[in-house]
Amino acid sequence: MPGLLSDVLAWVAIGTFVAGAVANGRDRELGRRVMTAAWVLFALFWLQLIPHFTLVHKSYIEGLLTIAAVPASLYTGWLLYNGRDTLFVLSRAVAAMGVVYLPFETIPAFTLFGATVPAPRGVLMETVAAQTRFLTELLGYSPQMILGDQGYLNTFLWMQGSHRIEISVVLACTGLGSIAIFVGLIAAVEAPMRRKLRGLAIAVPIIYALNLLRTTFISISVGNQYFQLFVDEILFLFGSSDPYMVSFFISDRIISQALAVVALVGITYLVVHEVPELLTVIEDVLYMVTGEEYDLKSELGLDGRA
Repeated sequence: MPGLLSDVLAWVAIGTFVAGAVANGRDRELGRRVMTAAWVLFALFWLQLIPHFTLVHKSYIEGLLTIAAVPASLYTGWLLYNGRDTLFVLSRAVAAMGVVYLPFETIPAFTLFGATVPAPRGVLMETVAAQTRFLTELLGYSPQMILGDQGYLNTFLWMQGSHRIEISVVLACTGLGSIAIFVGLIAAVEAPMRRKLRGLAIAVPIIYALNLLRTTFISISVGNQYFQLFVDEILFLFGSSDPYMVSFFISDRIISQALAVVALVGITYLVVHEVPELLTVIEDVLYMVTGEEYDLKSELGLDGRA
């Protein structure tokens, strides 16, 4: 996230979701009001991120999703306030997602009893970078590893003649966001623990492995400038003047992000066969988009799963 405002707003929104989940267990109507307030705060959180994803990050997919998240959050809160109780599941899921993700995003390194505790984000980024390096070298490439802008050993240095190309593994490159989504959704539903664990055992390793393939693909593609295609058009499309960024825009912003959507749909399909209770969330999303009710358990033949 871009700064202190985002960090504070994120914690306030997630804290309100958690408070709503606790309140809902004691007083359903109080929980409803608190959760509604949480969705409004969540909309504000996404609203202030729009410039970051559209103008700074220059990601069309993430930019469009961020823009869509603002009215979607407000609409979800409105539906919940007006009695759509199934949305309590999605609300609890957002609370759990935030609890998983935000410590990595916001907690800095600190000293405790004379010992330095590293920032969680740094540990994760350096771990993914090291594993990406292993795969890269396995494929016959040998970029140099250097310290990135944040002081972590998470950056690959490639040379194109005398030109330096640096590719950093940042938090968004670790797969944590997608993992947090599935952890949150699975944690939020009411299902036997054994099926929840099986769902996590499917989702988490697949996401992590696919993400390592993605970071390896992007690093090699950009470091060797393998996608220098339609240079002028791509630079215009992404508002850049650096021709060395074309391979990055194509490999990351276009190919990888499009494939990530397909992969998440496939992983969701696998997980709902173990935890069909997740279909409640999908049915709610479909209702918000189409205005029609769905019974996906019956359509997929997953009724009566113990």
